[in-house]
Amino acid sequence: MNIATPIHAKSRVGHTACPHDCPSTCALEVDISDDGRIGRVRGAGDHSYTSGVICAKVARYAERLYHPDRLMHPLRRKGAKGAGSWQQISWDDALDEIAEAFVRAEARDGSEAIWPYFYAGTMGWVQRDSIERLRHAKRYSGFFSSICTNPAWTGFTMATGTLRGPDPREMARTDCVVIWGTNAVATQVNVMTHAIKARKERGAKIVVVDIYDNPTMKQADMALIVKPGTDAALACATMHIAFRDGYADRAYMAKFADDPAGLEAHLKTKTPEWAAAITGLSVAEIEDFAKLVGTTKKSYFRLGYGFTRQRNGAVAMHAAASIATVLGSWQYEGGGAFHSNSDIFRMNNAELTGKSMKDPDIRMIDQSQIGRALTGDAVALRHRGPVAAMLIQNTNPVNIAPEQRLVKQGFARDDLFVAVHEQFMTDTAEMADIVIPATMFVEHDDIYRAGGQNHILLGPKLVEPPETVRTNLFVIEELAKRLGVADRPGFGFTAREMVDRVLKDSNLPDYDYFLENKWFDRQPEFDDAHFLNGFAHADRKFHFRPDWVNGAAPNKPPEVLGAFGPHEQLPAFPDQVDVIELADADHPFRLATSPARNFLNSSFAETKTSRQKEGRPELMLNPADAEANGVESGDLVRIGNTRGDLRIHVKITEEVKPGVLIAEGLWPNKAHVDGEGINVLTGADPVAPYGGAAVHDNKVWLRKDAA
Repeated sequence: MNIATPIHAKSRVGHTACPHDCPSTCALEVDISDDGRIGRVRGAGDHSYTSGVICAKVARYAERLYHPDRLMHPLRRKGAKGAGSWQQISWDDALDEIAEAFVRAEARDGSEAIWPYFYAGTMGWVQRDSIERLRHAKRYSGFFSSICTNPAWTGFTMATGTLRGPDPREMARTDCVVIWGTNAVATQVNVMTHAIKARKERGAKIVVVDIYDNPTMKQADMALIVKPGTDAALACATMHIAFRDGYADRAYMAKFADDPAGLEAHLKTKTPEWAAAITGLSVAEIEDFAKLVGTTKKSYFRLGYGFTRQRNGAVAMHAAASIATVLGSWQYEGGGAFHSNSDIFRMNNAELTGKSMKDPDIRMIDQSQIGRALTGDAVALRHRGPVAAMLIQNTNPVNIAPEQRLVKQGFARDDLFVAVHEQFMTDTAEMADIVIPATMFVEHDDIYRAGGQNHILLGPKLVEPPETVRTNLFVIEELAKRLGVADRPGFGFTAREMVDRVLKDSNLPDYDYFLENKWFDRQPEFDDAHFLNGFAHADRKFHFRPDWVNGAAPNKPPEVLGAFGPHEQLPAFPDQVDVIELADADHPFRLATSPARNFLNSSFAETKTSRQKEGRPELMLNPADAEANGVESGDLVRIGNTRGDLRIHVKITEEVKPGVLIAEGLWPNKAHVDGEGINVLTGADPVAPYGGAAVHDNKVWLRKDAA
C-alpha cells in the first residue's frame, strides 16, 4: 500500500512543498544527487508567494533527513514506561500488537476507549488526515483539534463570516503593513519578504505589534510592545481615535457594517489614556499608530496567531480585524485585514477522512486537555469511560501540550497502551509501548494547501525512504486490515490515488496537472477577497457585534459540547476583557512561551545546527526585574504557579518589558535542567467561546534558585 510515484531517472531538481505547521506552505526546490539523496533545499523562485525565500531550518533539511538519531526500526518497550529500554521487532509484529491492544481495549471498555491522536507534524492531507478514516470506521473517540487555531479562527470569522481576506501578495503593494501578533522573521519569513519589498519599492511603513522586542520588531518603522493579553485595548483606542479625528469611513461602514453607530458610542470611553494604562504603551505611541493607519488608505493588517493564544484571544482577533472596517481599508489594493485563507480552497476531504462513517454520538475529547483526559477527569472524558489505548501520529503531546505534569502522569499509566509513529525518539515516543518509524515529506506523496497564502501545492515523492520506514497511510491501511474495516469507504488506495480522488471530488485539476505545474492558485477575485460584494454573514455585513455563542466558526465544537470557557463574559462590541491570568501579588509576572527561530513547535529541536543556534532553554528577564530579584545573567531561577514549577537559566535583556517573561521554545523536556519543559506552567482551560490553548497566558512567580 502507498507505493508512491517514482521519480524520473534524470531528475536533478525536485519540486515539492514544505509540510510543516506554518502558514507559508513554501514551494520548494530540492537538489537530488545521482545516488538519490537530497542536497540543498531552497524556495521556488517562480512561486509568487514564496519568491525564492524560505527559512534556514528548512533549507537545512538534509540534516534532519539523514540525522543519525532518526528512528529506523519498530521498537517494543522493555521495562518501565519512559525507562528508555527497547527491543527491535518486525513491522508485522508491531502492527499486530497495536491491533491486538485496540481489540482488547474495545472488548473491555467499548470502542471509545481507543483515542487516535494526531495533529500538524505534517500538513499533507493524506498522511495527516487518514487517521480520521480509521477513527470513524471503528467508532473510536473523536478528536477536537483545538490547540492552535481556534481562538484566532473564531475571532476572525465572527467578524467577517469566513476565513479569507485580501491576497497576501498585496503586502508588497501596500503603503503600510501592520504585522500584529506574529514574529514573522522567525515563523513566517514570506510575510517579511513582501513587507520589505513594499518598503523598498513604495516607501511603505512596517508596524509591528507584539509583546517583546523580537527579530520582527527590529525590522519595524513603528514598534509597539504591548503587555500580553492587551491587544484589544490598543485596537479599541485606535478605533476611538479614528472616530474622533475623522479617519473613520462612515460611508463604507453604513454599507458594509452591522452597527457602526453602536460601536462609536461604545468606544467613547476607550481613549488613548485608557488604553495606555492597560497596554503599557504611551499615549503618544497610540496616537501615532492611529494617525498612521488612519491617514494611510492602503493599510494591510496581517494578523497572526500569537496574540490570540490568550484567554481573551478570540476577542483580541475580532477587535484587531475591526480596525480595517472602521477605516474602510478593505476597499483598496494593499488594504484590509488578513489572517488565513483557509476557506478559499474548497477541497473535499469527505472520503479521505471517512465522514460518511462518522457517528455524532461518539464522544469528542479536546486535544488540549489530554492530560486531564488521561488522568480520569470526568469533564474531559465527557462523563464516559477511560482512554485505554492510543495511536499517535504527527504530534508530540508530552512536550507540546499544556499541563505537562498531568500529561506525563497520564502517559505513565500501566493500563494505557500507546503506539507512536514518529521520525525521532520524542518525549512522547519515550513513553510509548510500541514505537514505529515514519517517513519524511520527500519520501511520500501528498497534497498541501496553504493558510497564509493562496495555493494548493503538490508534494510528490522525491527520494526513496529507508527500507524499514513506513508512511502514515501505510500504518492506517495495515491497521484497518487487522481491525476488519479495510473494506470500508476510502480504504485501499495509494497516496497518489487518494490525492487524485480528493482533487476530483474538489473539482480541481488532477495529479498529473500538479506534477507538471506544481501548484494551483485559488485566490478569489479582488472584490470577493476584499468583501466588496459583502461579507460572508447572512446579512452581508461585517459584524462589530459578534454572536459569541451561536456564531459560525471553522472549528466550532459539536453542539453537544456547547460553548467553552467564560463565554458569558465576552463583550457585545470590541473591548478589553480581562479573562486572562492577570499578574497578582503571589504571581507578579506574565509568562509567554513564544516560538524560537530555529525550531518549529517541537520539530527541528533534534538537529545539531538548530540546537547550536538556540543555545539552551532560557528565560528572558528585564534588567529591573533581575535587580529586584537578585538575579544575574546565566543564573538558574525557579518559576512556578499553581500547575507546577521548574528551573531555567536566565537571560537578562531589555527586549522584554518589566513584569513580562519570555521562554522561547519549544525545547525537548529533557533539554531542561530537571527534565520538565515549559508547558508544566501552561493551562488547559479552554479559551472562550470555542476552545484553544492559552499557552502565552500564564501568571507565575520567580525566585533565584537556592541550589
